[in-house]
Amino acid sequence: MTNTISSILIFLVTLSLLYRSSYAALSDWTPPLSTRGRYVVDKNGVRFKLKAGNWHGASGTYSGSGDINQDSSHHANENAHTLPLGLQYASLNDILDGFEKLRINTIRLPFSNQMIHDTTPVQDSWVAANPQLRGLTPLQVYDAVIKALTDRGFAVILNNHTNKSVWCCAVNDGNERWNESQSDDAWAADWLFMVSRYRSNGRVIGADLYNEVRRDVLNDPNWGVADDHDWYRYSQWLGDRILTEANPDTLIIIEGINWTGVPVDGLPHHRPTLEPVGNLSHTFVVSNKLVYSAHFYAYTGPSHSGATGVGETHDARYRDFSQADLFQVMTDQAGYVAFDTDKHYTAPVWISEFGVEGRGQILDADRTWFNNMITYLTTNDMDFALWPLVGYLGPNNTNGWALLNWNPATGAQDSLYDGNDWRESAWDTLVGFTGGKTGTVSIPMRWQMLNLDYADFVESLVQRSRGDWDSGARKGMCPDGLRLIGISAGSTRALCTNSASYSWASGNPTTTVFDERYVSSADWATGYTKYQCPSGSYVVGYAIRGSKVSTVLCAQASKPLGTGGSGTKWFDQGDNVPAAGVGGDFHSGQYKGVCETDEYMAGIAFTTRIGSNGAPAAILCWK
Repeated sequence: MTNTISSILIFLVTLSLLYRSSYAALSDWTPPLSTRGRYVVDKNGVRFKLKAGNWHGASGTYSGSGDINQDSSHHANENAHTLPLGLQYASLNDILDGFEKLRINTIRLPFSNQMIHDTTPVQDSWVAANPQLRGLTPLQVYDAVIKALTDRGFAVILNNHTNKSVWCCAVNDGNERWNESQSDDAWAADWLFMVSRYRSNGRVIGADLYNEVRRDVLNDPNWGVADDHDWYRYSQWLGDRILTEANPDTLIIIEGINWTGVPVDGLPHHRPTLEPVGNLSHTFVVSNKLVYSAHFYAYTGPSHSGATGVGETHDARYRDFSQADLFQVMTDQAGYVAFDTDKHYTAPVWISEFGVEGRGQILDADRTWFNNMITYLTTNDMDFALWPLVGYLGPNNTNGWALLNWNPATGAQDSLYDGNDWRESAWDTLVGFTGGKTGTVSIPMRWQMLNLDYADFVESLVQRSRGDWDSGARKGMCPDGLRLIGISAGSTRALCTNSASYSWASGNPTTTVFDERYVSSADWATGYTKYQCPSGSYVVGYAIRGSKVSTVLCAQASKPLGTGGSGTKWFDQGDNVPAAGVGGDFHSGQYKGVCETDEYMAGIAFTTRIGSNGAPAAILCWK
């Protein structure tokens, strides 16, 4: 008897130690998070890999009965209430224990804009297993879920999944764009409210701005057209507002465009995902907070929406590709953003949704696709989030997409590790992968683009506090800590960098140059107007009127500057950039001039002679 009791005690102590070890691993990172090249890192510069899952429901997913009725493409169509799934069948602690067993560290937590403003207390039956949540509004339940997650050590990413509290992504459901069922200002106000609400919680790490931006009945979203459907423009606008008005420590997560065009054979249609980023990337006032994301499912494809009953009969789905072809198309659509180093668009890429059914009659092609996805994610050491974590299985609920399921009739749990889910081995391979980057990530050279196509693009917090240096002109300025190193002959795009050490002097003094008073004795661009920085200063910004250079903004350096280097770099008749092509093509179709990585830009030359538009034609590069 004594031996039996001792064995039981040893087992309980071992179980307790294992639990504590798991908790310690979850907590073993220090917020806030930021980025270094393609990696997310913590406050100490240590790589923090997003090993995540989606806990959906608060965007509108299921009815009070728990009858989810999901089809094979993980969609549901019913009136919904807006709570994370499972709270009527399992306690928060039990659900979080399940997440720990899955060995994830981050939860993507969707919400709808409608949820934020819903003041109706939840029904008791919706939180039957969590009586402490009775009488709360959906947002207060969301608060409680976040507190439980972060107290346990998980990181949480807020995800604006829908405008309305209905299941995402049906045709014409009012959730196609961030502004489909609300104004841009209302969308921004909701985000500022949400980020501010959790600002004191350092484990709420990110703002995933909107889910699967796609076409409505008449209009496509776009990336840089400067209209009301321009996802690039409005994600840039909101990202800067969150960082300046709500929380500068927030990761800004931007998903590519999910769908354009009418999905019918013979008509143009496409899933652009992150393809446009290579030509037009984001630059924020805090320049190490950008993460891009993309979604991949077996039943969708590069030109296949995934919808059934639509005439996309000749378009391949991702499950139709060989492994080699799948890897190539995923890299072309998303992965390149992380894999290409030293480019203006280089950033972490988070595959924030992927998944497949884990039980029942599964297509062989879906199994192959999922295993290929695991190989792609591990081979390329990518951040990921499986869809979904929580679901239901029972007499009326046969869908098995989730890794953790509860039986609505009995409340019993059926998890990935109960021997009924074919994905167990693949999942263990993914979360157990140890071949990627770990430890401290070195600080890389940073490249960021300025885009003055349609408005000011001043990404310096210092200059924003000082106000307008050239009223009426369009102005572009590098984020604090970066300097201008290249500009295009089209005048609306420029390239910033932190390569080499050219830091501002104490107090961040700047000079606005609007004539040739500081031009050195040697004429470095004969016959052209030259706006040159004062001695000891370098270019950090500029302004244009039309295409004509209006002013140059110069920062005083913290140390003496040399006047050697390349000197004049003409680019009026062709590109003049370093051989390595560092920074990437920041203005497709326009000639560009870029100084060498160890040089600073000391001036910009242009001409206003008849027939000229006053656009940049040469730069002065010194070191």
